[in-house]
Amino acid sequence: MRTLSNILVTGGAGFIGSNFIHYLLSQPDFKGRVINADKLTYAGNPENLTDIEERFGGTRYFFEQADICKFDTIKSLFRKYSIDTVVHFAAESHVDRSIFGPKDFIETNIVGTFNLLECARNLWNDRKDGLFHHVSTDEVFGSLGDTGSFSEATPYQPTSPYSASKAASDHLVRAYHHTYGVPVTISNCSNNFGPRQFPEKMIPLMILNLLEEEPLPVYGDGKNVRDWLYVDDHSAALWLIIRKGREGETYNIGGENEWRNIDLVHLLCDKMAEATGREKDFYRKLITFVKDRPGHDRRYAIDCTKIKKELGWKQSLGFSENLDTTIRWYRNNLSWVDKIRSGEYKTWIQRNYLNR
Repeated sequence: MRTLSNILVTGGAGFIGSNFIHYLLSQPDFKGRVINADKLTYAGNPENLTDIEERFGGTRYFFEQADICKFDTIKSLFRKYSIDTVVHFAAESHVDRSIFGPKDFIETNIVGTFNLLECARNLWNDRKDGLFHHVSTDEVFGSLGDTGSFSEATPYQPTSPYSASKAASDHLVRAYHHTYGVPVTISNCSNNFGPRQFPEKMIPLMILNLLEEEPLPVYGDGKNVRDWLYVDDHSAALWLIIRKGREGETYNIGGENEWRNIDLVHLLCDKMAEATGREKDFYRKLITFVKDRPGHDRRYAIDCTKIKKELGWKQSLGFSENLDTTIRWYRNNLSWVDKIRSGEYKTWIQRNYLNR
């Protein structure tokens, strides 16, 4: 039986990690401690967990500013907190950034994962009550045609430096299980959305540009398809895998909710028009088609049959309701947004999205 007493969450100040920590500490069946290790790069924001710090800081929640690429640092955290479970979110995750600067992706996503696995192998020895859960992406599978979906058996075919680095880390996790007996599980998820997401990602970028009446950059013809998963549904799936998933297994987590990019932008325009009392065309006129990015995968779709049948997981509310919640969160948290969208990030967006 898994201990789940001292859970190390890597990248817990980021979007999915911080939402998972909120979810985890709200679960009545979890009585342990959460140790959040985050380097606090541009996408890590301690304000994502201010309320958690106030409620649980020093008792059930501990924050450590730490770089997973530094082995001795991670090793000391394992020892200091007697880590028995790792939930590994920490990663460079934006495809565009990987195209312009792949080095950080290789170091963080591959070397960082290696360091964590080495700590688990060396410090856990032969114990079987721990778990190393690796959070990955559907992008490792490459691109789909007009039909079909990714299953756990789909061969890997990464097409960007980001997806290649995540594919490599997935393979490392499996290798450490088969070679050294490290207890692991892996999940590959589709595109997440929800509160606290860094604004370089599509949905928050569009919401915030709508609020500021700025251009809405859409790559290519806008017909690339993504499967959208609400972040709380992702957290619920992860908690099921961590508690009940079979050791050595991979579970796909998806929204079963495919949207062409241009159709999703139209929906966001319409929702913003409804919220502000403007005509639909007012916001749709902001759509700006920009040069497609290199190697842009055409379509992703996830087959979630395995996690639904084995663990009983399912998505919660409909996409429209969760999108409304997300829009409302950003409208109500503009001070959070203002801090993030200043300086280096705003310059990067301007240069790489709008000035092509």
